Amino acid sequence: MSELTQLLRAASHPLTGGARDYDPLMRVVGNARLVLLGEATHGTHEFYRARAQITQRLINEKGFCAVLAEADWPDAWRVNRYMQGAPDDADAVDALAGFARFPQWMWRNADVLDFVGWLRSHNDRQGAARRKVGFYGLDLYSLHASMEAVIAYLDKTDPPAAQRARQHYACFDPFEGHVQSYGLAAGLGLQPSCEDAVVRVLTEMRQRAFEHQRGNGHAASDAASDAAFSAAQNATVVKNAEQYYRNMFSSKASSWNLRDQHMMDALLALMGHLDQAASPAKVVVWAHNSHLGDASATAMHARGEFNLGQLVRERFGREALLVGFSTHHGTVTAASDWDGPAERKAVRPALPESYEAQFHAAGLGDFLIDFTRHPQLALALDNARLERAIGVIYRPKTERSSHYFSAHLPRQFDAVLHFDETRAVEPLERVVPHDAEVQETYPSGL
Repeated sequence: MSELTQLLRAASHPLTGGARDYDPLMRVVGNARLVLLGEATHGTHEFYRARAQITQRLINEKGFCAVLAEADWPDAWRVNRYMQGAPDDADAVDALAGFARFPQWMWRNADVLDFVGWLRSHNDRQGAARRKVGFYGLDLYSLHASMEAVIAYLDKTDPPAAQRARQHYACFDPFEGHVQSYGLAAGLGLQPSCEDAVVRVLTEMRQRAFEHQRGNGHAASDAASDAAFSAAQNATVVKNAEQYYRNMFSSKASSWNLRDQHMMDALLALMGHLDQAASPAKVVVWAHNSHLGDASATAMHARGEFNLGQLVRERFGREALLVGFSTHHGTVTAASDWDGPAERKAVRPALPESYEAQFHAAGLGDFLIDFTRHPQLALALDNARLERAIGVIYRPKTERSSHYFSAHLPRQFDAVLHFDETRAVEPLERVVPHDAEVQETYPSGL
């Protein structure tokens, strides 16, 4: 038995499916305000289930009040309203209907359905004076849906302002919803950019949100301030998405960094909105490992890329806990091409030079390792190895080039959950409709 295998066996905590599986993780969470829960794929049942179980304990035992997801703001806000008891949707299936475009299985799957049902039941049990848990999106792909949400809000609250917003957003009309075409034309200087127009709307929406929050005494948010905040966030998405699409064709690193900086800004805005004087907000983030593991410990750093996990660590230090997930083999829900149907695909056994292969070779099955409490193991694993990342597209024939990158895992994450054999999530449907909006995770797949 190798020394590394001995260290792994000594430091690992088995995951048996029992109620106390995540006790070590709860201890290391301590008084942290942010827990970032990753995933090595966008379609693995065990990852979604574990994140739900951990999040439930964080809510019940540690007072966490929000789940922030790698999802678009309007779609997640619909789920949030259902969880808060709004009458818009009759059940959790209806509340998830906003996730209607590729890759809809990321959030319209059986595991998320169960989790949203649990969150609604949890909130229903809370008294009027107790904080309810929210569900929010961090991503920036919903340019048109967010424009529609801004105008819908203003139609109800200030029709003249709604007309002004329509006039500003009409800048995108020549492209009939094809935001990639807009980005290419504006990026090459063939079309005047819409930057000034979207900034004008954002400035007005932020002022409205500030006035609502100030009028509410920065206490627990009421319905009016929540609605104003949501509208301002949609206006922020429009502004940042416009810049993202203009940069998409010029620099991959720039586009990636814009997206993760948007996620960080959205996280900070949400925490500020949810903070109460006597009870600062504690939040859980659900996103892919590539967004939540510290990018400075991966090959991303050499490409000039950073990510949400790195930004969170730099801002919050020990108040944040970064948790990664891995698997060796099994099945995954993914597509073969953009806009393709959800497929159940076989995940090949991990490459020999990868972290996943090392974990499999230890013969431990499913386990949790906490690098913060096992520095000797962290040191032994702190050599650059391959790490697998499967997004919404999985192409096994080009797995080495398409789905692996170099990383220092113990520096990338504070803890890692390894599920040796995993199975695909169950989508609520397998037919993927086409939509004018650019698909989630485009163009990286993560």
